[in-house]
Amino acid sequence: MTADLVAKRVTNLLAPQVLVIVMPPAVGLLAQGWSGAAWGLVASAFCGGVPAAVIALGVRSGRLDSHHIVDRARRTGPLLAAVAAVLVALALLVVMGAPTLLVATVTAMLVALAVTVPITLRWKISFHAAVSAGTVVVLTHVLPVWPAALLGAAVVGLVCWARVRLTHHTWAQVLAGAVVGTLTTWATLAAFGVG
Repeated sequence: MTADLVAKRVTNLLAPQVLVIVMPPAVGLLAQGWSGAAWGLVASAFCGGVPAAVIALGVRSGRLDSHHIVDRARRTGPLLAAVAAVLVALALLVVMGAPTLLVATVTAMLVALAVTVPITLRWKISFHAAVSAGTVVVLTHVLPVWPAALLGAAVVGLVCWARVRLTHHTWAQVLAGAVVGTLTTWATLAAFGVG
């Protein structure tokens, strides 16, 4: 398998949409069993499902280049849809009394978007790196910390390499994404007292 093929597979398997759909139910399940997984499904339907559908429609209509939205100028509409969907998810989770960890996780998604969306309007920060790094931070709250952090750092490194290898980002853009994802998620979870 060539390096480019590996990079494409990593990019697709660990895309932001995939992580945002898979992570909340997994975190809910690990934290609180099946009831937590059900809450996580609510979060993933809005936070991941709605933006993925908007992007799929954009690709199908030809307005977007791919589900990775390589053309930075085309990111604004899908990102605003993502922000709206995350706000709806957050409101539902709060009103319905979801577990604190899931409310904090969805809030962290919103905080990360609040930082990355304005940046990407001027500079192509990596959402792949930001979401993968944020996912690792959340997973360290439901899995043994050091193994999750070390393995997660390796996975984030792989994601960063893949994005640079495919020339979708520079090293500065993926590192900035990883730092933003890590710091915004850690700070948000800390503000919620999750830990």
